[in-house]
Amino acid sequence: MQEVSLSLHTGELLLVAGSSGCGKTTLIRCINGLIPRSYKGELQGRVLLQGQDTSGMSLAYISQRVGTVLQDPDRQILGAHVFTEVAFGLENLGLPRAEIRQRVDETLRYLGISHLRDRETFHLSGGEKQKIALAGVLAMRPSVLLLDEPLASLDPASAQESLALFRRLADEGVSILLVEHRVEDALAIRPDRVIFMKDSRIAYEGLPAGMTEAVDYHQVKLPASIIMQRAKADPPPTFEPALKPDGQEPLVAFEDVGFSYEEGGPEVIHGVNFTIRRGDIVAVLGPNGAGKTTLVKHAIGLLKPRRGRVLVEGRDTRELSVAQIAHTLGYVFQSPSHMLFAATVREELAFGPKNLRYTAEEIEQGTHRALEIVNLQGLEDYPPLALSFGQQKRVSIAAILAMYSKILVMDEPTAGQDYWNYRAFMDAILQMPGFEAVLFITHDLDLAISYANRVILLRDGTVAAEGAPAEVLHDVDLLRRCRLVPTSLLSLNLEYLPLTGRFMSAEALAHSLPRDLPVSQQT
Repeated sequence: MQEVSLSLHTGELLLVAGSSGCGKTTLIRCINGLIPRSYKGELQGRVLLQGQDTSGMSLAYISQRVGTVLQDPDRQILGAHVFTEVAFGLENLGLPRAEIRQRVDETLRYLGISHLRDRETFHLSGGEKQKIALAGVLAMRPSVLLLDEPLASLDPASAQESLALFRRLADEGVSILLVEHRVEDALAIRPDRVIFMKDSRIAYEGLPAGMTEAVDYHQVKLPASIIMQRAKADPPPTFEPALKPDGQEPLVAFEDVGFSYEEGGPEVIHGVNFTIRRGDIVAVLGPNGAGKTTLVKHAIGLLKPRRGRVLVEGRDTRELSVAQIAHTLGYVFQSPSHMLFAATVREELAFGPKNLRYTAEEIEQGTHRALEIVNLQGLEDYPPLALSFGQQKRVSIAAILAMYSKILVMDEPTAGQDYWNYRAFMDAILQMPGFEAVLFITHDLDLAISYANRVILLRDGTVAAEGAPAEVLHDVDLLRRCRLVPTSLLSLNLEYLPLTGRFMSAEALAHSLPRDLPVSQQT
């Protein structure tokens, strides 16, 4: 981060956007005091908090006034239960027990998550953990709130609710700095100002309306109509997936699968039936806590069904080890911190192939190819956990790519990714020969629209709908029941479906419509 100057006023909501690794998280760490106290480096200039230079303040003093919600909730949550987690900061302040209980319960009610009060944090979904992390910060009643990709793990309806909450907090006087890649969603709550960062500097600062004109649509995800207009001036996209569905050979089959984490406890998933066939690109959508990750963990053998069975290439997963299944299915976890441990990116990518007994030449070729696909060349000798969250996510994906698995399974692959990287690695993965199928869990409806040939909607632990995107995603009432929010891209695809015959990205739509179609219909 270089030569950055900005101010955040009382009750202001400031949106910060920019590509992954451009310095957004570094900016947050400077404000909350982690730089230079916890992160080493050269710090120039100064940070003022309520008019006072923070260099003379303790981290404990700053944290009482500046609350931070991290990108990855697993790196923030310490308590075993929700109540103790939300109470943690208040206990460190030495508040009376009665006041702690009152503040915790008030915060949980304020966020609409009182029903999670006595839950174990380990068993929460990624989105539920994000809400608990926010609750722990809000209970401290900070005057400044720093939000680092707070929507990354949330289903669309929860994301809308959270954004509305951020707007309400700002209107009540809290100063909010919101770092977010989901720019189109964030613009809907009318941020007071917007900053766009590029190459570690501020490239744009001003009103939201000006940003849509100032930024490159390849880097920031803008409304679909704007992308279509600008994409018309560019060459048509050449994306063509290597996967060709044949509808024949079943690779993974779920047969009446039911599962509960405790013997005799409530089933997290129940009555699940579906098949992944050769050539499928499957998107699994649904609300936080619907059982999406639990479902996928059955496919890779981390969990075994209590009822029904899961077949991988015709064999029951109860008869297979996780290592045996890994030859067929490679799994990218939702949280990079659950996967990354090696000293360097190169060692991280080599670990899996070595355990699968690939040759040194195969490991070298696989590592090189994987780094190229996820755009991380030059970072081979960096510690993975020292990278930004978005870069960590790409390292975790590259680690699976290097293993040459037949089926790639990704849990929230676009979390923490800027628009360019998200499209670049999805295009590269799906054009790469070798995979026989791809399955990804996502809250990003547009990702499913742009890439999937099949969609599975999960709700309350069971399959609510399954089929081609155009068949499943046209039912707006069903989407809302599954806490999915129709997007501008979905609206355009539904409008032009009679002309295109299928769903596609905004860039592809721009070059697929008749040239004589009136411009007014494309905006």
